[in-house]
Amino acid sequence: MTRILSTHKLHPRAAAMLAGAGELVVASALDPGTLATEARNADIVIVRAPLPPLLFEGATRLRAAIRHGAGLDMIPMEAATAAGVLVANVPAVNARSVAEHVMFAALALLRQFRVVDRDLRAKGWLAGREHANFNVELAGKTVGIVGLGAVGQAVGHIAVHGFDLNVVATTRSMQPAPDKVGFLSIDALVEQSDIIVLCCPLTPETRGLISRERIARMKPNALLINVSRGPVVDDDALIEALRERRIGGAALDVFSTQPLPSDHPYFSFDNVVITPHMAGITEESMMRMGVGAAGEALLVLAGKLPVNLRNPEVVGHYRRRFPADS
Repeated sequence: MTRILSTHKLHPRAAAMLAGAGELVVASALDPGTLATEARNADIVIVRAPLPPLLFEGATRLRAAIRHGAGLDMIPMEAATAAGVLVANVPAVNARSVAEHVMFAALALLRQFRVVDRDLRAKGWLAGREHANFNVELAGKTVGIVGLGAVGQAVGHIAVHGFDLNVVATTRSMQPAPDKVGFLSIDALVEQSDIIVLCCPLTPETRGLISRERIARMKPNALLINVSRGPVVDDDALIEALRERRIGGAALDVFSTQPLPSDHPYFSFDNVVITPHMAGITEESMMRMGVGAAGEALLVLAGKLPVNLRNPEVVGHYRRRFPADS
């Protein structure tokens, strides 16, 4: 019987789509050993957690690893391709959810929501209200977007058309420029932006992109919002800048180590908003990502290639593994 392994529970609409295609199983745990063991008899793996390269060595029936979302860093591409396994993703469908989270985080920092809420609850009305004297408006700010894919473009659209903000961006291609968005180099963007938003994928080029030197270039009251991947930021340098009050604050949804340890220094700062890698998770985006992943799975099980195939060089090897699909 066809077996579809999902690292996490799927949206009911996605699960319903797969009901007639085979047995849908949710992984019992997310450690590498368990995932590798439970994938051995799987035809499809739907991915919301990092897969170990070892998984592809033992999963002889595996046709495709389908990312429930856009980022491919959870799938070891070389191992998948070497094993003749198709890799697909569901791009752009959570961009609006992430972009809305970015604006929420920026406003929460500018309006000191964490300390207002804490002191209102613990010390009373006037203690909470006192912080308002030092709150800052979003109006007039310059938002610098690093990475202008679907998420970056959604952030720019809301910032420009929803809040009438100045928006600059840096991206690999620098073309084309969306309406009312100016391009800058990464160093100029860091120097000129009041709010820096990281939306880039994790690649060898972006690992450590927000380095000690670039953090030192930030404005004294600048905010850093990371909805990309944790290793894009030099954690030690950011912690040092926060301790020395050299920047205004940060909103971090992703981390080099996840889950973030409960004793991590980031938890100690009043001007840091921490969220558990949830910027792209809403009822609506979970439905769109689940349905998109299920649709790609159904195509593969029907002998077709996925729409969003990310390792096209594997097709020849894949066809040799499954000649009936040719």
